[in-house]
Amino acid sequence: MVPLIAAERGFDFADPIAIALVFCGFAVFAAIGSLSHQHERAFSASIIYLGLGAGAAVVIQLVDVGWVDPLEDYELLEHLTEFAVVIALFATGLKLDRPLTLGSWAGVIRLIAIAMPLTIAAIALFGTQVMGLSLGAAIVLGAILAPTDPVLAGDIGVGPPGDEEEHEPNFSITGEAGLNDGMALPFLFLGLFVADQGGSGWAGEWVLADVAYAVTVAFAIGAAFGYGTAALAVALRDRDLLAKAFDAWLAIPTVLCIYGATEVAGAYGFVAAFVGGVAFRRFEHGHRYNRSVHDGAETVEKFGELAVVLVLGSMLTFAGLGAPGPEGWLLVPVLLLVIRPAAVILALAFSTQLRAERAFVGWFGVRGIGSLYYAAIAVGSGVLSEGEIEAVVWTAIAVVIVSIVAHGATASPLAQRLLPPDALDAGIPSRRGLWLSYRLTRPRSGYETEGHWFESSRAR
Repeated sequence: MVPLIAAERGFDFADPIAIALVFCGFAVFAAIGSLSHQHERAFSASIIYLGLGAGAAVVIQLVDVGWVDPLEDYELLEHLTEFAVVIALFATGLKLDRPLTLGSWAGVIRLIAIAMPLTIAAIALFGTQVMGLSLGAAIVLGAILAPTDPVLAGDIGVGPPGDEEEHEPNFSITGEAGLNDGMALPFLFLGLFVADQGGSGWAGEWVLADVAYAVTVAFAIGAAFGYGTAALAVALRDRDLLAKAFDAWLAIPTVLCIYGATEVAGAYGFVAAFVGGVAFRRFEHGHRYNRSVHDGAETVEKFGELAVVLVLGSMLTFAGLGAPGPEGWLLVPVLLLVIRPAAVILALAFSTQLRAERAFVGWFGVRGIGSLYYAAIAVGSGVLSEGEIEAVVWTAIAVVIVSIVAHGATASPLAQRLLPPDALDAGIPSRRGLWLSYRLTRPRSGYETEGHWFESSRAR
């Protein structure tokens, strides 16, 4: 007779797996509760996740169990953040309904083409002159911290498809977060080239392969797959070959195919994932697929955010937090309070946005999950010295932690102060005069009517 396992082992009251399961269950319950009343609070749910993770870090240190280390377990961190960002990018693209013209996207283009390179250059300058990093490591740090985050910026961006009009500041933040998570990758490679090879013999290859080819192919694959998948899905639904109950799951296979195909082609999957979401929305703006597919992607995105921020909090150690040194920690306020606002002010100079709207965009340069992904890539490259990569990674973690708390705590109050909904919707004069209300969407057949969604003529 085989003895019972419990009798064989005795009672074990400290099984790490069981403790982890209890913690995960509590964390998911807390996430559901916090997301259920997200709009009623003055702070983001990500702050709760970070607090839970930090609490777990204390327990991990007390019981002295092996846990995730950002330098040793970079592959786990890379793939976890990669999945969360890819889903968020596709969902972000689905939200945007602007006409695909240079004028409509001028604010986003300015932020990508001007603000992002300026931010990278300023961080690199700080890294070399204040932190004592080599030029290559400083550029890598700049590329890691330049992208704004599509996951954590969701509370201050535009709403889901058909939910509201796309006011310029919210659209700029959303569009910037959607594009720069991929567009900063060439600069990461630039820093790694400088650190590894030096000189300039690699410059031509970098421009042709890492900039021109990778970006162009990413746009092409994202647009083709996104639009094509939407067309195929509608055709299959019209023939009852796809069940309506699974509409919300369509985002997952779509974005995985887009991202995977782009990476196989040697291009930037992050760029393609965002473009794919925008292209999906282009096919029948008012189709109910847009809302249901977005809702499905957003659900997965929220659980991805929960997982990544919990892991981030749980990785914290006193040794790690001390790795950036005073100079690295000094970069946190310099980036959030000086570099980012100044870069945005210069990028949006002579634009149609009001001063308060530019301040809104300048402050909410949320750093988050995308920066953690870039940091994991930098570790995996093996190019930087041990001391430099430790300083770079933990400085990035410090910036992300402060950004989650600072931006999460001010999202609702500053949105209400700088962008009053009543003033935007009704054109009520503010203290600085009339607020601009962008009304770039136009009535379409099958679009929103009195808050209800109706299927277009192709989806009966």
